[in-house]
Amino acid sequence: RQRQLRTRPSNLSVLCAKENEQTIEWTSQSKCWRPTISDVERISWGKPAKKKGTGSRGVPHRLNHDEERKLFDQARRKGFLEVTGSGWRSTRRDSPLLNTYRSLCDARGQVCIVLQKGSTGMDDELVIDLSPLRTHETFESLEEDIIAFTGLPADKSFTLTDDADEGTEMSLYSEGEVDDEEEKKEDWMDRPIYQLAPFCISWITSRSEGKELGKKLAAEFQTAEKMASKSKKPNHVKPGKNRRSGGYGIG
Repeated sequence: RQRQLRTRPSNLSVLCAKENEQTIEWTSQSKCWRPTISDVERISWGKPAKKKGTGSRGVPHRLNHDEERKLFDQARRKGFLEVTGSGWRSTRRDSPLLNTYRSLCDARGQVCIVLQKGSTGMDDELVIDLSPLRTHETFESLEEDIIAFTGLPADKSFTLTDDADEGTEMSLYSEGEVDDEEEKKEDWMDRPIYQLAPFCISWITSRSEGKELGKKLAAEFQTAEKMASKSKKPNHVKPGKNRRSGGYGIG
């Protein structure tokens, strides 16, 4: 389950209004468990991670060698990920691309911004997930600051989205949520990101408006890696179809 804020803006052109612009004060937890960027890259190729807990047999991270790899590399340079629909891959019953990009954001201690492209170009969904910051006590106030920063209308509703049943499409990401506050605090310090619930804010936009908003948030949260190079395939990596061959992101 995930907590998701949906806002339907009547006009996103306010993003360009200089008088409405402000900055967002945010911080990222540094004294906590995080994967290394190197390990995130390794499991994206199906190689075992050096740091225990980076990957999981039950959470696919391995990218295919064509479009997913290209989108992942582009996301690093642009600061936000673009996917068709939810990025769901039926053969994995999950979204390796979203899982891997969220792990990368966790490794870098940054928000995870994803543009989910609809079928018409007018029903895209721009999602920002605050969970990789691991400062759960600030999420609600940060949520308010982000809405003020974008200049979008204040009318909004909160929804809880269930994980998808077998054979159905997922809204975003996977894995559980903890109810006990004390346990939750410890979990944000010690658990891998795929075991932590996302905290998402989303807007339904047109394609051009979604990209504009994604660029604006990426610049504010400094998520773009301008010098990121194209992923290089490690030695001795072969296509994997099952857990034994590393096809499920063994870590």
